[in-house]
Amino acid sequence: MNKQEILIAAGNYIKKGFTGETTGHDFYHIQRVVKTARKIASEENADLFLVELAAWLHDVGDYKLHDGMDKSEELISEFLFELNLPKETISKIIEIVSQVSFSKGNAPTSLEAKIVQDADRLDALGAIGLARTFAYGGSKQREIYNPENPEETSIQHFYDKLLKLKGLMNTNSAKKIAEERHQFLEEFLERFYEEWES
Repeated sequence: MNKQEILIAAGNYIKKGFTGETTGHDFYHIQRVVKTARKIASEENADLFLVELAAWLHDVGDYKLHDGMDKSEELISEFLFELNLPKETISKIIEIVSQVSFSKGNAPTSLEAKIVQDADRLDALGAIGLARTFAYGGSKQREIYNPENPEETSIQHFYDKLLKLKGLMNTNSAKKIAEERHQFLEEFLERFYEEWES
């Protein structure tokens, strides 16, 4: 298989496994991450193949989708081994994916990992990031907001994660995109509290 065929196979694998997923980590989330990662990679002169393949696979085996168990390495290895990728390439993809997650807190050690992490984080900002927050919160039986117990609500997620992302972008390309999307979230929260109190 050539590189293009491998990327098509990865896209098909993700479409089959993630279509209809309802926590905000669905096929279209991953497709957006791939598109953004490709754009950033071309601007930052990164390895486009590694970036795109890792972006397609970045949610495979994620603990959030497997009852708290991280199965990334196992499932990604299995899939790429079937495509006859060299062990060295498989190791690179697993390393990139292991550095994407916000909750794991792993600092990216390559340009490619920085780009996939940025692309994933950008999809948590702006209008789509906002919608994904409430989809994920609902899947975890979280209230939208409760002034008597705000820590366990979807609105709290803005403070725990989303509003921190702008300052955590790695690449200049991502920092520019994050600026506007961050502003949108701030405006939303302002309006939300306004309406809550009215």
